[in-house]
Amino acid sequence: MMTKLSVNINKFATLRNARGGNNPNILKVAQDCERFGAQGITVHPRPDERHIRYQDVLDLSKTVQVELNIEGYPNQKYLDMLQKVRPAQATLVPDPPHVLTSNQGWDTIAHQDFLKKVVAKIQALGIRCSVFVAPEEKTIIAAAALGADRIELYTEHYVQHYVQHKNEMIQPYRTSAEKAKAFGIGVNAGHGLSLTNLAFLKKSIPWLSEVSIGHALICDALYFGLEKTIHMYLEQLK
Repeated sequence: MMTKLSVNINKFATLRNARGGNNPNILKVAQDCERFGAQGITVHPRPDERHIRYQDVLDLSKTVQVELNIEGYPNQKYLDMLQKVRPAQATLVPDPPHVLTSNQGWDTIAHQDFLKKVVAKIQALGIRCSVFVAPEEKTIIAAAALGADRIELYTEHYVQHYVQHKNEMIQPYRTSAEKAKAFGIGVNAGHGLSLTNLAFLKKSIPWLSEVSIGHALICDALYFGLEKTIHMYLEQLK
């Protein structure tokens, strides 16, 4: 099964915002990622707009030809944006406004009622809905009860311990992915994935639908160039 590479372009926006103006041009970055082979573009607008701005999302929706994935906490502003943009996918992340980056998955048991209503609203717009979760069996079972189309496995723990303990660290992810598959839920993955650890994740979970990668890919692009870097990541997913 082909695993799609969705490039998270938030860090390009961080660089742009550091100096003002429009360099790098976020629309061109997204178009170039597509041209170089990425099968998706991911953005995660936050309330302070410290990287991707809400206007960026509106502009990208008019130009992106591959799948657009919008991550975010499902407050009313996020839901209103989804209604305007109608991306291919919405990924629900439990980020409070003050966090630097996504640092945990949803407690799909404690937030069952809230998430179930949100998932239904998003799906009613014709948008595929994914829920960001830790690799825990009880969490996956509860995610299935939400009616979510996909889960996105939060891979930070796997990434942190990959070098010394990759075989041990992959087990909860493999088990969770198998549980999701049994429920008929698609499996995405993201957070901290890189050229070092991506191929082993794909080999261990061959039915992965999508990986979302931003920070490591953009750091690699500083050395290899964006086009070559995207090709290198695509190669890891074969």
